[in-house]
Amino acid sequence: MEGVAPVVDCGARPAKSVVDEVFTVRATVLREGHDAVNASVVLTAPEGTETVLPMRSTNPGLNAWEGEVSADRTGWWSYRVEGWSDPYGTWEHDATIKVNAGVDTELMLEEGARLLERAVEEVDRTIEQARPLRDAVAGLRDSDRPAQARLHAGLDPAVRAELAARPLRDYVTPSPEHPLLVERERALYGAWYEIFPRSEGARRDPETGAWTTGTLRTAAKRLPAIAGMGFDVVYLTPVHPIGTTARKGPNNSLGAGPDDPGSPYAIGSPAGGHDSIHPDLGTFEDFDFFVAEAQRHGLEVAMDLALQASPDHPYVEKHPEWFTTRADGTIAYAENPPKKYQDIYPLNFDNDPEGAYAEMRRVIQVWLDHGVRIFRVDNPHTKPVEFWQWLIADVGRDYPEVIWLAEAFTKPAMMHTLAKVGFQQSYTYYAWRNQKWELEEYLRELSGDAAAYMRPSFWPTTHDILTPYMQFGGPAAWKVRAALAATLVPTYGIYAGYELIEHVARPGAEEQIDNEKYQYRDRRWEDYEPGGAKEGQSLAGYLTRLNEIRRAHPALQWLRNIVFHHVDDENIIAFSKRRVLPDGRDDVVVVVANLDPHSTRESTLHLDMPALGLDFHDGFLAEDLLTGAQWHWGEHNYVRLGPEAEPAHVIAVRRY
Repeated sequence: MEGVAPVVDCGARPAKSVVDEVFTVRATVLREGHDAVNASVVLTAPEGTETVLPMRSTNPGLNAWEGEVSADRTGWWSYRVEGWSDPYGTWEHDATIKVNAGVDTELMLEEGARLLERAVEEVDRTIEQARPLRDAVAGLRDSDRPAQARLHAGLDPAVRAELAARPLRDYVTPSPEHPLLVERERALYGAWYEIFPRSEGARRDPETGAWTTGTLRTAAKRLPAIAGMGFDVVYLTPVHPIGTTARKGPNNSLGAGPDDPGSPYAIGSPAGGHDSIHPDLGTFEDFDFFVAEAQRHGLEVAMDLALQASPDHPYVEKHPEWFTTRADGTIAYAENPPKKYQDIYPLNFDNDPEGAYAEMRRVIQVWLDHGVRIFRVDNPHTKPVEFWQWLIADVGRDYPEVIWLAEAFTKPAMMHTLAKVGFQQSYTYYAWRNQKWELEEYLRELSGDAAAYMRPSFWPTTHDILTPYMQFGGPAAWKVRAALAATLVPTYGIYAGYELIEHVARPGAEEQIDNEKYQYRDRRWEDYEPGGAKEGQSLAGYLTRLNEIRRAHPALQWLRNIVFHHVDDENIIAFSKRRVLPDGRDDVVVVVANLDPHSTRESTLHLDMPALGLDFHDGFLAEDLLTGAQWHWGEHNYVRLGPEAEPAHVIAVRRY
């Protein structure tokens, strides 16, 4: 065996899947001589139970084999590839040639009978499973029948099927055992919704201009609407006390006024640090209420973990060794040129890793004890990889259901490494991939070898990201980027206000004007509800429909099953996802999207029909799940998409 895949870092780290997710194991398997060779995947459960699964040759005669594998529960599994000599395959080949040529006929038929007797004796089978083999033995030895009829008894489809399911294997040779970590479904699939809790329920006095902050209790009132749109996870930006030293004002300005709330990422004040809740937001009792309400509405709570401190954090006085001191004696603040964050001191674990690691683990336990099972980690690439490997593994021993999302907009090697050492999910470059060739190239990477360890999360915007495409693309851009994020990958996220197409950027920055990170935001959601002043001006219904489609179509809940299709216009992208359900039905979805938000485009779509489970001459009913429109489609189809109609089709393939 050579080239067994997926294998992560030569087997030093586990490949990953989630419960019931099908993935493909590949290997090159060869042996000496001319005898038939075959291969199997052996999947070993956490308790040691082994399941032998068949592999198939993908290029007959050239040694490439693959087999599909899935695990039915969470835990640490393993798998190996076993190559073996296939005595039935060898006999089938030789007997067919010789009996048809009248050479050694009786000898070949007897060898076949003895071979099938071995298969009955040496491989565990029920009486019913062994019946076609015993019948074949009798047929091979029935000298009253013609030789061809006797041969056909040994080649009967029932014999082939039984030996494919429970083969007779000689000279079995195993590859090394490779680790497989099987996690819960949410590690792969889910829809996230991000909020700043202080903005949910915030109000500004029209006369004085003074703000009343939102709280965890008022934020909980937003949960029914978030759940009603079909989201699975509500993600909270930091809820901790905020420092006053170098506090930032509106739009990242240096001169904060006395009523400016500051950035929640400038964590820490005399009121506490990472293990505390901002007094304006409430208490731990209020936090527990929020978590319970989220669970009552079918939502999980994701918490922002930002390992950094304001100059007022208790760590600055108690543990100055956890920060970087410059030559002039000052502590270095955070910078991401041209951005400067004078209100934030990055933590530096190099001087006291043991103490810093232990403290971070203690902080995580506080939030675990209050029901948090998902952490969105801010800038994890600025902390030691060794730390994350240790922390995630240590938490996972007692809380294997915990999920970690890496917000690491950094070099690919670091993003991949963070995934390998334990992060279940990763932010990506999706926000900046707008061209057809860019998206196709990127998705082939993410759904290929990298899918064995890295799961992407697609966000069209975040509280820090508002690309020119979103600034100037209008409603069509906001629709198509949400539709693509929701269908290209299983996990995607929406930042609150996306529904309202908040597209105006701060001059000189790819982020929103009046950024919520530095001030309160009252979006007056009630104005967009039925009967409100701005009824019909929200994309909430569109997002709701996307999430309904995702839940109804399991094909969209996997990553590795994406196939791209050709469209003549380079501005229109098309792809499909197919999943065979446990009851044998096919779930097939085709997505076609116009990437040009400024014009309506017409073109021809050319479908790879076998990728849809169809023959090239087949037709099918194409149902647009966004609009309800239906067409009769085949291999070649006319499409028209753009701001004048809809920028994307999400098509359910209905067989005739």
